[in-house]
Amino acid sequence: ISSCPIASYLGEERDTHLSYYVFVSSWMTKMESILSKEQRVDKFAEDLSNRCNVFIQGFLYAYSLSTIVKTTMNLYMSMQKPMTKTSVKALCRLVELLKAIEHMFYRRSMVVADSVTHIAQHLQYQALHSISVAKKRVISDKKYSEQRLDVLSALVLAENTLNGPSTKQRRLIVSLALSVGTQMKTFKDEELIPLQLVLKKLDLISELTERVRAQCDCRFLYWHRAVFPIYLDDVYENAVDSARLHYMFSALRDCVPAMMQARHLESYEVLLECYDKEIMEVLNKHLLDKLCKEIEKDLRLSVHTHLKLDDRNPFRVGMKDLAHFFFLNPIRFFNRFIDIKAYVTHYLDKTFYNLTTVALHDWATYSEMRNLATQRYGLSMTEAHLPSQTLEQGLDVLEIMRNIHVFVSRYLYNLNNQIFIERTSNNKHLNTINIRHIANSIRTHGTGIMNTTVNFTYQFLRKKFYIFSQFMYDEHIKSRLIKDIRFFREVKDQNDHKYPFERADKFNRGIRKLGITPDGQSYLDQFRQLISQIGNAMGYVRMIRSGGLHCCSSAIRFVPDLEDIVNFEELVKEEGLSEETQKAARQLDSVLGDLARNFAEGTEYFKMLVDVFAPEFRSPKNMHLRNFYIIVPPLVSICIVGTSTYFF
Repeated sequence: ISSCPIASYLGEERDTHLSYYVFVSSWMTKMESILSKEQRVDKFAEDLSNRCNVFIQGFLYAYSLSTIVKTTMNLYMSMQKPMTKTSVKALCRLVELLKAIEHMFYRRSMVVADSVTHIAQHLQYQALHSISVAKKRVISDKKYSEQRLDVLSALVLAENTLNGPSTKQRRLIVSLALSVGTQMKTFKDEELIPLQLVLKKLDLISELTERVRAQCDCRFLYWHRAVFPIYLDDVYENAVDSARLHYMFSALRDCVPAMMQARHLESYEVLLECYDKEIMEVLNKHLLDKLCKEIEKDLRLSVHTHLKLDDRNPFRVGMKDLAHFFFLNPIRFFNRFIDIKAYVTHYLDKTFYNLTTVALHDWATYSEMRNLATQRYGLSMTEAHLPSQTLEQGLDVLEIMRNIHVFVSRYLYNLNNQIFIERTSNNKHLNTINIRHIANSIRTHGTGIMNTTVNFTYQFLRKKFYIFSQFMYDEHIKSRLIKDIRFFREVKDQNDHKYPFERADKFNRGIRKLGITPDGQSYLDQFRQLISQIGNAMGYVRMIRSGGLHCCSSAIRFVPDLEDIVNFEELVKEEGLSEETQKAARQLDSVLGDLARNFAEGTEYFKMLVDVFAPEFRSPKNMHLRNFYIIVPPLVSICIVGTSTYFF
């Protein structure tokens, strides 16, 4: 049998665990090699001897490791001395090696069970051969005595007992028989020592499974579970060896059978529940939560590399590959499986979803982080299925009406889709206002707000039209427009009624010479903004009408036939109901009538606008407004990237 090194375990835990790591790894490799090798008939005895030696060597390693760990931990506790982190890590490594030995026997248990029977028979044969030689020696001696007869009877009893299964009782009888049979120098010294060794092997091989399980039992860890947090911190820092978690949890499970024998509580379930809760809290705090935060941090820094936050050069700051944790099989503990990969995936899914709902404009960032988590760590992330934008939040009609001057300057109008979009924003999103928002406001405040809003907007337009008229009446502007009109009339036949681009550009340069604002805008630029604001205000009036129709259509959709609406007041009177009911019916008829009329006709706000402003625009005192058409080419020329020579 190979000698098993027994290190001095007080103060030398680090060297011990490194030595045993090499010894146990070598033994596991050797055992795997021997058990995987096909047995040959011509070398069957040699193969059985090799298997016997490797089984016993594994048991002796387990015995040594168990003794070192138990003795060291109990001595520290008895002497009330604190254990250093290095010692804790070393002892936990020894516990892992202990469970690795047990796992090796368990994993190859089918081959071990088959081999143990043959090994026991082979050892019995060796013992019988030695006893047979000694028995012949006793028989050959012709001197008769009762003592010699007792020795011979003991040898015969040992032979007969060995010819059978190697049970505990038979081995005990063999031991007792040989204690008598070895008297009177029956065996030579070179024969007795091998026989004793064979019998010791037979004892060990016959109870190999039970003895290995007893030596690898780590129920003593229940009293030393304070080392578990330090162990988890070490696992987190050395992620490459994360697979050893299985061995430690296997050791922690050994505490359960002992706790099930507890009698100081009404039910041992209470003790098991407390133990389970304590271990899981430590695991979450010292490993799982730290792992989740570190993965999230790594994903965020990787996605935001353009911000140049921290130095992430692995050659300078080091690198910790946490992906090893996600290749682990689920760890069994009590009635659950601890799946580290699923735990981290759930945490990231939950975090990304919640943060996306808070700030929808960050949806692209979190989507990129999901993809990166899949590529870098192999995590199967769940798509959030949240909208990448929202169109259901908009300004209220009353808020717009009160700040119509701000609204028309900050929003741009899409004529085709009837939607207002914010020009710029300090945030990462732009506000939008569409027909649904207007309809919701009208439903909230009532249809009466429509006329109020339109009247307020018309008052705003009246002020803007006054500024518009003042600009057109300015001598500098009017004289240039008259000059351009005269020029256009002279050359329109030659240019096929097209206005030259150069002429519009010349007009722009001339206006710019009159002066510019501090932000670099000419008078024509400000006039262009004025026209845009007038257009936005008119677009808002148009949207008010569309929103009103949308609101009416939503409200009246419950009326079965718009062409034949029942008069509820008459029906109530026919039934002779109370005055209050008749009043309610009259009110209902009035509401239905208003809805039907508004839905069928609507209010032509633009026609009202034309009726109000047209007479004033056509009056002789506003003749200068008729020159507006000739200023259109200079207004739009700044927006044209020129390949054209003429305006059509």
